[in-house]
Amino acid sequence: MSDRSNEGERIAKVLARAGLASRREAERMIAAGRVAVNGRRIDSPALNVTGRDRIEVDGTPLPVRDPVRLWLYHKPAGLVTTARDEKGRETVFDKMPEGMPRVMTIGRLDLNSEGLLLLTNDGGIKRRLELPSTGWLRKYRVRVKGAPKDETLAPLRAGITIEGERFQPMEVTLDRQQGANAWLTMGLREGKNREIRRAMEAVGLSVNRLIRVGYGPFRLGELKPGEVEEVRPRVVRDQLGLDKDDRPGAGPRKTRVPRRQPSPRRRTD
Repeated sequence: MSDRSNEGERIAKVLARAGLASRREAERMIAAGRVAVNGRRIDSPALNVTGRDRIEVDGTPLPVRDPVRLWLYHKPAGLVTTARDEKGRETVFDKMPEGMPRVMTIGRLDLNSEGLLLLTNDGGIKRRLELPSTGWLRKYRVRVKGAPKDETLAPLRAGITIEGERFQPMEVTLDRQQGANAWLTMGLREGKNREIRRAMEAVGLSVNRLIRVGYGPFRLGELKPGEVEEVRPRVVRDQLGLDKDDRPGAGPRKTRVPRRQPSPRRRTD
């Protein structure tokens, strides 16, 4: 067991990432003497461990954690971004291609929204990339009913408060007017529930189509609705700031468009 406090990760976090328990539950397991590191029982979560350490819970070795993986998914409109829906509606997980492992969504897109949704097999990465502190910009193509002017959109660029909730300044560009509708490009870093739709309603506009086209350095590109592509492992490590053992390093990067590799597609015959 390493005695270098700045190396590795806290033991409770490692147990949580292995899927055995939440971090709080892991701390209780440690306090109860159920966890051993390199053959020695521990009673405090104030311990860092690395991949070189042997961890056991109730005498059973900790399962080997799968490498962090990341996929780009083009969510079609009409699917719910949850594992199960109480109303019986189809979810994104009902439509995943064959051969996909168990994955989690990073953030959400609501029922009528479409476009880029990131998927991962790692709960720690999911939580980290959902935080505004990553600095990653979410970009959207937004169609609204009406003919907005720059002064209409100015409150969104400055930051707006809706029903007591403060929304951070958004990037908003008016691209073109198309009949009774206008197309905008928008960028935001928070990702609050229905943020764009609520913000548009606050300035008198109604969203009738919303497509996420970017999440940080990752782009929707030519991915068709329902398709999934896996991001290359080296790009995942580079963009997420992981070392070769998939441990957090310098943190997520804010630039570079990644190359992608295809995941198995659903058979159509």
